[in-house]
Amino acid sequence: MGYLYAILASLLFGLNGSTTKVIVEAGVTPAQLTFARVTIIAVVAGVVLLIKNRHAFRITRRQLLVMAGLGLFGVALVQWFYATAISLLPVGIALMLEYSGVLMVAMAARFVFQEQVKARIWVAIGAVLVGMALVAQIWASPLSGLGVIVGLLAAVCLAVYFLVGERQVASTSPLAVLFWSMLFASAFWFFFSAWWQFDPMLLVSRTSLGGSLESVSLPLWLLLLWNGLIGSFMPYLLSYLALATLSATGAGIVSTSEVIFAFAFAYLWLSESLDVIQMLGVLIVLTGIVLAQTARAGQTLDLDLARRDPPVTKQH
Repeated sequence: MGYLYAILASLLFGLNGSTTKVIVEAGVTPAQLTFARVTIIAVVAGVVLLIKNRHAFRITRRQLLVMAGLGLFGVALVQWFYATAISLLPVGIALMLEYSGVLMVAMAARFVFQEQVKARIWVAIGAVLVGMALVAQIWASPLSGLGVIVGLLAAVCLAVYFLVGERQVASTSPLAVLFWSMLFASAFWFFFSAWWQFDPMLLVSRTSLGGSLESVSLPLWLLLLWNGLIGSFMPYLLSYLALATLSATGAGIVSTSEVIFAFAFAYLWLSESLDVIQMLGVLIVLTGIVLAQTARAGQTLDLDLARRDPPVTKQH
């Protein structure tokens, strides 16, 4: 069941990319969408904690400051950069750029935190760089330069999320980290998302799903609810369930299938396609990401930070 939960989580995360693009194209700014999304997750996570683990609300002042930083850089900005990248690039490519943050984590572990990192990291770096060059087709530059830059900024923030978040789940529950980080992200976007400029009547307006689903229209409020609840909180929950039977290594590698699902849904739903060279580039990037996932000796991260593989200890 663990692999089934992990695959379902990746599927929902992947589908949410296309949903995000439809919402942004309907007139919701990336900042407003991010505010709605993180607020929904914070509320749901808070309710679950209130029912199951009230002690998780008690954290130290130092933890509160760290959670604030995690919420700002690892959540608020990464989701905004991602939503912005999706508005400028095909969904799958935007997500692939963001996922290169996994590679940045391994590099930071090696050069900043002096962790033991396996030699495969250099192969991973080469694979990701070559693969992205093929996907972006840099010789023809068919992609938005701003979109690529924003996608890479999302990767940097995702690396911050991993590096800070994985250290926090060692001292408190993963759901608590999710709640506090989303709460601070919500507080940040409350002031900077310009939500007051959003027309409330847009919520009840019907929005076409576009692409192959052009004839289907849904109320915008329903799409926003899906984005925050089914497309965000539920994948996290499924990932936690997966980790009840899988190691973080297994769950982390399975989570990379999100990129494949994102491309598949974008193709079937939004008619966003890749040529043969770009598809080859995607496969090479995924190979590099998997190698980077397993390059850190004794631990592999997964998107929800629910658990890490325990450090390898030497036997005497």
